[in-house]
Amino acid sequence: MRVRVATGEVVMGRLERGDDLLEALTAVCRAEGVRLGRLEALGAVERAVVGFYDQDGLGYRYHELDEPLEILVLVGNVSLRDGQPTVHAHVVLGDAEGRALGGHLAPGTRVFACEYSVEILEGGELHRGAHEPTGLPLWVRKHPA
Repeated sequence: MRVRVATGEVVMGRLERGDDLLEALTAVCRAEGVRLGRLEALGAVERAVVGFYDQDGLGYRYHELDEPLEILVLVGNVSLRDGQPTVHAHVVLGDAEGRALGGHLAPGTRVFACEYSVEILEGGELHRGAHEPTGLPLWVRKHPA
């Protein structure tokens, strides 16, 4: 399954200290009316929650990282889930010793400082729904009502 899109505007900004990183990025996308897009961010977090998908168990295992960390890379996309813009992002974080940790960005990651950009894509929509073979909410074909 694929959709052809064109690049549109880019929304850039800064999140506030203490924001939940995933929730704040989602709120930006909803406020800006982003229905399809890609995003990236840099900065630092006070603590993080990242997930690893257990392919055998078909579920996420979450790791809580209760320490200050640098956002080395955050990449993700925006699509629709239940008609609402939803952010799916992965993050690589660096600790004070220079080690990299990362995974699926989960709620509970608290911003210290964060700058983001969201590239709005035009000309198509992608919808998230249940994908039985993997147990993940992946892009699915939306059938007309």
